[in-house]
Amino acid sequence: MFERLKAMLIKEFIQTFRDPRMRVVLFILPMIQTVIFGYAVNMDVRQIPTAVIDRDNSPQSRELLTVMFASGHFRQVANLDDERQASRMLDSGRIRVAIVINHGLAEKLGRGQTANVQALVDGSDSNTAGVILGYLSRFAEARNIQLLSEQASRSGGPLLPGAVRMESRAWFNPDLASPPFYVPAVIANILYIITMLLSAMAVVREKEIGTIEQVIVTPIRKYEFILGKTLPFVLIGYANVFLISLVGWLVFRVPVRGSLLLLVVATGLFLMSSLGTGLFLSTISQTQQQAKMSAFFIIFIAMLLSGFAFPVENMPEPVQWLTEINPVRWYMEIIRGLYLKGVGLLILWKQVLMLFLIGSVVLGVAVARFRKTVG
Repeated sequence: MFERLKAMLIKEFIQTFRDPRMRVVLFILPMIQTVIFGYAVNMDVRQIPTAVIDRDNSPQSRELLTVMFASGHFRQVANLDDERQASRMLDSGRIRVAIVINHGLAEKLGRGQTANVQALVDGSDSNTAGVILGYLSRFAEARNIQLLSEQASRSGGPLLPGAVRMESRAWFNPDLASPPFYVPAVIANILYIITMLLSAMAVVREKEIGTIEQVIVTPIRKYEFILGKTLPFVLIGYANVFLISLVGWLVFRVPVRGSLLLLVVATGLFLMSSLGTGLFLSTISQTQQQAKMSAFFIIFIAMLLSGFAFPVENMPEPVQWLTEINPVRWYMEIIRGLYLKGVGLLILWKQVLMLFLIGSVVLGVAVARFRKTVG
């Protein structure tokens, strides 16, 4: 048995790495993708191009703008005369927000009245617009507290009687940086793509070149054939997890805070699902092109419903039910828990259990289908 399995493993490794370009695709490109995702996929919004229409042109309005631009969130790119100019700049994408200060701001503030400042925000990108509105809201709140403090100080009264000041602290990611959130997710996505595609095309390749019949008539058993076809990709998958984790630690300072053993076990359970899906696709595909198209269709849906960019909790309830059978979702929750929070099996037991159940069903169906097809 072991000699036959060894021969199958050697054959599969030779076929996989025969083309030097394949080595680059399997090991170098995932690391490059990690770096690109870490730097390019960034939800932090800073230096927002901003135009100003200051009709009041008073010391108070200039101070207001100075404080706003000193925060680093906004960057002034133009001084405008009217809203028509702002509209044209918003249409062209040269600015994301226009601040309009009308006449009478200094006068109203001097009398202790509320002065309105208008913000015209580009809402074509709803996520960025929401972040900008949040920045403006927090800035206005902080500015109001400062003005009330100054007014109370001038009148000789107590500073902000009855006011509440919120002191916030972000756990697990104090700087609210994007790489610690996205780099672990890249591991799940790349691992799913590579292992599913490799396993889907491995058997189909044998069909295309006509060697699967030759392999079947040899003394090798069906389960040995399946192991020989999938074990190399298990090793490649673990190698990718190690390399991407190394890049995440060296480049983005995103270490594994949790149990390495749990990471290894969870990765193995996740590979059951990805390799099982690929093996199943290989039984229903006649060409490598069919296998690729089917795999990418499943990969696209799995990534979309994984929580990679959009929280599962924000999805419609029927879609949330659908994510229950998505192994990428559970593996991504595990890997983010290990990298960001450093939690263990006591917290992640449900995700591990779901991976085991999904992997067992998918791999079991794939093996049964493969046996039937070969038979």
